[in-house]
Amino acid sequence: MNQYYIGVDVGSVSTNIVVMDSMDNKKLYETLYIRTNGQPLESLNEGFITLKDKGYCMEDILGVGVTGSARILVGNIIGADSIKNEITAHAVAAIDTYPQVKTVIEIGGQDSKIILIRNGVVIDFAMNTICAAGTGSFLDQQSFRLKIPIEEFGDFALRADEPVRIAGRCTVFAETDMVHKQQEGATKEQIVAGLCEALARNYINNVAKGKSIEAPILFQGGVAFNKGIKRAFEQELAAQLVIPKHFNVMGALGSAILAKETVRDTKKKTTFKGFDIMQRKYKLKRVACQDCPNACELTEVTVEGEIAAKWGDRCGKWQK
Repeated sequence: MNQYYIGVDVGSVSTNIVVMDSMDNKKLYETLYIRTNGQPLESLNEGFITLKDKGYCMEDILGVGVTGSARILVGNIIGADSIKNEITAHAVAAIDTYPQVKTVIEIGGQDSKIILIRNGVVIDFAMNTICAAGTGSFLDQQSFRLKIPIEEFGDFALRADEPVRIAGRCTVFAETDMVHKQQEGATKEQIVAGLCEALARNYINNVAKGKSIEAPILFQGGVAFNKGIKRAFEQELAAQLVIPKHFNVMGALGSAILAKETVRDTKKKTTFKGFDIMQRKYKLKRVACQDCPNACELTEVTVEGEIAAKWGDRCGKWQK
């Protein structure tokens, strides 16, 4: 009987789920990409239904790890064995995939990250969650505006004979500049190539500002699919970027690996509550803890009337 570990990355744009072999080869049997659409619990339920329909059952699962912006909420409801931040999950996946890695560039739907690794240890990182310029959602918007399928965005950039220069520090300025260049007669190919170069410059000058970017460099996240962005980074950095096989689900992969390590180190049976847990009635509410003078305001989740978890305290009383 095959046994597996599950990794879940619940982000603002997408929910990614992987099913990883329990053996040391860490083979991925499933990789699911589901649009979150502001409903992380519903998107996770969709993923769990898919896995159940494919024949996976609770008895096959040795552990579950969760990361992403909704990790605490989701992790507590499903009984995750590991709940870790995105930096940790992406770094673990990168090191496992490419042990020599020194820099991780990760660009997702709503944020971007840089992680510096030396000798298999994270020594520094930075995130940009304020401005959407350079993220997957911004590229989606521009592909729609230019009437170019997002899957072809990178190919358009590579066909440009001479990219136009576009301001990329802000989404508003970038869009205004793109319209202006179109009015001046620039082709779509030139504009897309210019946009890719602007986004690479924006990342290097803001997210990676002051950081020592050294090769090998891994390019992760959904935007890594864009050939134009990859070329723009390579031109700016004068270095080749490595795109891992599972570039778009590295957070989920890292979560699965972390779940495996947690179960192995604690020697405890998984706390996963099963694929059907998301179909049970759950309720979220804010409650005040009066157990100490901190009077922390907690988030409490109940599943079919029973308290499943509380979090948000400062003293550690309710932490997993």
